[in-house]
Order: sequence, then C-alpha cells, then structure tokens
Amino acid sequence: MSCFHCLPPWRSALLAALLLPVAALAQTELTLAEAQRLAVQRSGQIRAQDAAIDAAREMAVAAGQLPDPVLKVGVDNMPLSGPDRASLGADSMTMRRIGVMQEWISREKRSLNAQRYEREADRGRAARADALAAVWRDAALAWYERHYADAAQLLLEAQLTQAADQLRAAEASYRAGRGSLADVLAAKTAIGQLEDRRSEAQRRSRAAETGLARWIGSAASMPLAPAPRPAQPEALPSTAQNLESHPQLQRQRTEIALADTEAQRAQANRKSNWTWEVTFQQRGPGYPNMASFGVSVPLQWDRRQRQDRELAAQLARAAQARAEHEELLHVRSAETQQIADEWRTLHARHERYVQELLPLSAQRVQALLAAYSGGKATLAELLAAQRDALDMRLQALQLEADSARLRTQLDYLIPAMPEVKP
Repeated sequence: MSCFHCLPPWRSALLAALLLPVAALAQTELTLAEAQRLAVQRSGQIRAQDAAIDAAREMAVAAGQLPDPVLKVGVDNMPLSGPDRASLGADSMTMRRIGVMQEWISREKRSLNAQRYEREADRGRAARADALAAVWRDAALAWYERHYADAAQLLLEAQLTQAADQLRAAEASYRAGRGSLADVLAAKTAIGQLEDRRSEAQRRSRAAETGLARWIGSAASMPLAPAPRPAQPEALPSTAQNLESHPQLQRQRTEIALADTEAQRAQANRKSNWTWEVTFQQRGPGYPNMASFGVSVPLQWDRRQRQDRELAAQLARAAQARAEHEELLHVRSAETQQIADEWRTLHARHERYVQELLPLSAQRVQALLAAYSGGKATLAELLAAQRDALDMRLQALQLEADSARLRTQLDYLIPAMPEVKP
C-alpha cells in the first residue's frame, strides 16, 4: 500500500487538493452499502413480488387437488294436480333425491396444473431478483450522483476561499502602491465567476439529494461516506460467463418454462375429464327406494378446430418465449460490450488526469505563483492558471463520477454484485 507522506512534496500537495472533498466528507454516516440496504427495505416493488410468489405457491397446492364434490338434493316427479297434489309420498313415481357428483381430473392433469403455478412462482422469484438488482443499481446511481455533486461543491468553495485571500492581497498591494487596479478587478471577476459556478453546484447537490431521497427517504440528508475504491479494468467479469445470470434473462427463461408447461396442459386437455354421479332416491311408504349412478363425458366433436388449435397456440407461445430470450441475450450482450468499452476508456482518461495532467497544472500554478511573487507575472495570469487547474480538477471529478456510474450499470448487466439483504 502506498504511503501518502512518502510522496514528493508537489504530489502530496496535489493529492491533498484532490482529496479535499473526500476529507470533508470523512465525518460521514451513510455508506453506499447502507443506502442500498435502505432502498431495498423501502421498495414496494419487492414486497409486491414477495406477495405474488406467495400467491403462486398457495395456488400450486390448490391446483393439484380434485375439484370439490357437488352435493345434489331434489324431488323428482311430484304431482301438481289431482288428489295427490303436492304430496311427497303418495304417488309411486315421486322420489326424494340426494346424491354426490364429482368431476374426475387425472393425476397427470392435476400435476400439470400445480406445475403451472410453480412456474409462476419461479417467474415471480426471477422478477423479484430483477427488481432487487434494479433497486440496487438505481440507489447506487443516486448515491454517486449526490456524492460527486457534493464533492464538486466543496471543491468550488475551497477555491472561493483561496480567491478571497488573493483579492485581499491585491487590494492591500494596490493601496500600498505596489499593485494595479486591474489586478483588483481581475480578482473580483474571478470571485464572481466562482460564486456563479458554486450556485450551480449547490443546485445540483440539492437535486441529487432529492433523487436519493426517492430511494431512502429522509436518510438522504445525512452526510455521505467516501466512495468505495474504484474497480480496475481487469476485475471486470467475463461477459460470456456471467451474462446468462442476468435477472432479466433468468426471468425470460422462467417464461419459457411456463409456456412449455402450458403446452403440456393443452396436450393433456385433449383427453376429456369425466364426471361421476351417485344418487339415492327415496319413495313413499310401500314403494321400494332406488339408487342411480352415471358418468358424464364431454364429447370433443371438433378436436381439430378446438383442442388441437389450443395446443398449437401454446406451442407458438413457447416458441415466442424462446425467440424473445434469444433476442434479449443479443441486446444485453451488445449493450454490455458498449458500456464496458466506454468504462475502460473513462477509467484510462481519469488515470491520465491523475498521473499526468493534474500534476502539470499544479506545477504551472506554482510556477506562476512564484513569478507573481517576484513581479514577473501578473495576477490575471495567475488567476487564469488557477481557473484552468480548477477546471481540470472538476473534469477529473466528472470522469470519476461517470466511471462509477458506468461500473454500477455493468454490475447490473453482469451480476457480480453482492447480495443486498433487506
């Protein structure tokens, strides 16, 4: 591990300037991981998916049972006229009837009915995993947005403090007759420009806090912890090995399994369900009681136009699900490759700023400061150099922020992220 105090003086000063926003945020409480945990805890979408999973599990048990038997009670052949009118026992044909009717569904069909809801539960679990990953990603993006907005604001405030000191020095020099009015005006102009940029930075910081509050509520107003150590390009997981584990692709595979199960149910429904019925019939005194039983069988008169077409429709839906899975795989693969390439480029650009451009800008400011102190440079030249150095530091901060956002998106597309527990 590198030692900060072992660096050359100019590099130590440069890193101290770059880490000023981070040092100011050191008294923090809200880490990125905690923000993600709070976002998952507050997510109504995840709770909705949990309820959908529970509903499908319950239906899977119910769908595997036989339908409820039907109790049948009635009176047959009651006279409506004559001397035995409205009598339940005088006429030999009058019978009081009680019976039970049961639709019989084969074990295969009941098993497939249960499997259908089990596949729906699998789909719900995949949808929950996708929702969890999306909340994890969006909460991280909101956290990074506020973190870097606050860092830019602190950087501008530090530069304003330095500019105010320079203005006081320029005014004192002018009153002593050693400086010029142009130097004073240049210092005031620099302060005005910095104040304008700080106002914009404050607006962005407030907007970022509002965006984070959408995920974690009032905790968004807490000070933030330093950003996690950025990942290196060689730590990027292999797209080919990990893309298939993306939650959306897993969800698409559950759609395929559900469509296959529906096709199997349609195939099984080409065999009709039989209905059994047993009835006891009580007649009047002096007449024998009776029992009846029977079987009802639906007649599939036109199987080619109904059952076979239902089967064909379910097979077509299964083919549709497979085609959609293949297309989604192609889309996610191309998207991941593009984002990974952009992330590597941003990472290399940020390294170039930190290793080359920022040290050069710091050296230039130091050189002009020494020249100004010796009367060989104007304050306007020094202020221009400081303004360029500030722009370069803000650009480096923006590159770091963009890199963090892209890496967060990559961790969503190539699931290598830790499980976030509610």
